[in-house]
Amino acid sequence: MLAAVVGALMTLGPTIVRGAEEKGDAEMTVTDGKQISIEYTLKLSDKTEVDSNVGEDPLTYTQGGDEILPALQSALSGLKVGDTKHVKLSAKDGYGPVDPKAFMDVDRDRIPETAHKVGAMLNAQHPSGQSIPVRVSAVNDDKIKLDLNHPLAGENLVFDVKILKIEKAAKVAKPAKSAKAERSPSAKAARAK
Repeated sequence: MLAAVVGALMTLGPTIVRGAEEKGDAEMTVTDGKQISIEYTLKLSDKTEVDSNVGEDPLTYTQGGDEILPALQSALSGLKVGDTKHVKLSAKDGYGPVDPKAFMDVDRDRIPETAHKVGAMLNAQHPSGQSIPVRVSAVNDDKIKLDLNHPLAGENLVFDVKILKIEKAAKVAKPAKSAKAERSPSAKAARAK
């Protein structure tokens, strides 16, 4: 009889351990270094929906890794799987205020004709290779004024977030930085973002 009980426990062992691990994962909280998967809806303060991944793949990021807005990251700290949170961010804590210095006039012939209208969106390329959304803010006879601010600059933001998964982040070896790359203007600009 003892052999049968031991045999049954050996069969159940992995299931029991797996159940304990799942409970442990569910008990994890959003803390620095963890890989977090979320479902979110982003609205402006006037309730206009700007973005949502509800019903789609989750957004996965590393907490503390500067991959999402710092104020949002801070607001999610301490939450557990299944928790939801309504987060209001001021423009300052979102994408910042509109910077009047981030407008530039460009010769009309340098912009595709299809974008010769206020509100048209274009993509510019930063020297680092990153794509930057640019909005046409004014059209004149020979010039077009481009707004280089983030499209959500100056907007108060409202996030509704649900924590879907919390995992230990995989450790990734960081490549060594060369002194020359560290001093380049594009490296400085990338670090400033």
